[in-house]
Amino acid sequence: MNKLKNMKRNVLASLFVTFIILLPGLAQEKPDNSKIDIMLIRADFKKAIDTCDQILSTDSLNSEIYYKKGLAYQSLLSEDKSLECFLKAAAISPDNNNYNFTLAKSFYNKGKISRARPLLLKLCASDSTNWPYAFYLTSIYMQEGKYDESIKIYYRFYKQDYDNYTLADKIGFAYLKKEELENAKSMFNRSLTLNPKNLNAIKNLAYIYAGTTSADTALRLLTKGIRIDSTDMDLFARRAAINFTIFNYNKAKDDYLKLISSGDSSLLNLKRAGMGFAINHQPKEAVKYFLLAYHKDTADIEVSGNLAQNYMLLNDLKSSAYYYRNVIKILTPVSAQLGLNYLLLAEILKSDNQYAVAISAYIKSQEFRSDNNVIMIIANLYDEKLKDIPKAIRYYELYLNKIKNSKDKYDSDYSDSIRKRIESLKEKNQPVKHTYSIQKSN
Repeated sequence: MNKLKNMKRNVLASLFVTFIILLPGLAQEKPDNSKIDIMLIRADFKKAIDTCDQILSTDSLNSEIYYKKGLAYQSLLSEDKSLECFLKAAAISPDNNNYNFTLAKSFYNKGKISRARPLLLKLCASDSTNWPYAFYLTSIYMQEGKYDESIKIYYRFYKQDYDNYTLADKIGFAYLKKEELENAKSMFNRSLTLNPKNLNAIKNLAYIYAGTTSADTALRLLTKGIRIDSTDMDLFARRAAINFTIFNYNKAKDDYLKLISSGDSSLLNLKRAGMGFAINHQPKEAVKYFLLAYHKDTADIEVSGNLAQNYMLLNDLKSSAYYYRNVIKILTPVSAQLGLNYLLLAEILKSDNQYAVAISAYIKSQEFRSDNNVIMIIANLYDEKLKDIPKAIRYYELYLNKIKNSKDKYDSDYSDSIRKRIESLKEKNQPVKHTYSIQKSN
């Protein structure tokens, strides 16, 4: 009996010793999950990913670890890998709003709106007072042109926070997209009342007024905006565009120069600055900016045309001629294309039995590309379809004169047949001679 007790005691002692020996090893194989958060805070993202992988190797259904791994990949700008992790987290825990929202945002940022929408609809249904959920859903609605749906959601939050100028802006912009300008103006004005320095409302109001023949009001608003923030170049660009549209070229020029000095030397800004100087009778300054614009786009016909004119005013005829030649070079292929398209239009109209309109298109095509065969088509249409003998004769004769002076060779037999047709038509076109006989009376 004592021997049995001693054996049991020895077995228990052995197990205890074995557990003590293995315990450190077990502790090393199971990392502390809370340390992952510290790694993310310290931007040690690769180590966080390795730690997540270590945990997932023994716990493949841990949604929290997939989520944290996705955050680490997201911080490393590995969007595809982060999305894969968020998908797994949401699949394992489908009722977790945090995982679903992060997944929805990932889809949205990748432009996969059709996959983000159902997630956001579900989230908004679960919590209609959550603005971040509503923000992304309304952003999708606005992109899809569902402005009424957006307005409905905006108003739900606006009624709870009537002094929120950002919501007033959003409602105003939705009305603007719907082209309900009075409602849009009302909301933007409300936004400005709440925040007089709200540049977003100022810009949108200026846009509305500029488009409704109230350019002066738009200009006053933009000038007010510039006084609020003189570093906002968009305000100068908007004011310049309005002044240019209403022919205030000199004022527009000053704003375009401001934009250029800020580093925005776009073709449009350079060209319009040059136009401002040109209209102000300053050809030397105009040439300076037109040349800068020309180097950006040698095929811009306005730039070459203005250079030609302003060089002429400076009595630099050689340079003027150079840029006029460039204008001709630019226009030549365009003219050929116009002529071809008029010709194609004429063929369609002729096939549709619209002969008179087809002739007009044929004639128009000759302004851009001379073609003797087209003259013959016109003659045939007047002859065979419209039965207009005088015009048929005129175009047959025009055709003969053209080929007579042409360097190309034409079939003399064909020319003879046209002459015979002209003679035949002339005979038909002769007035009928009436003969009268006087009878003797009995």
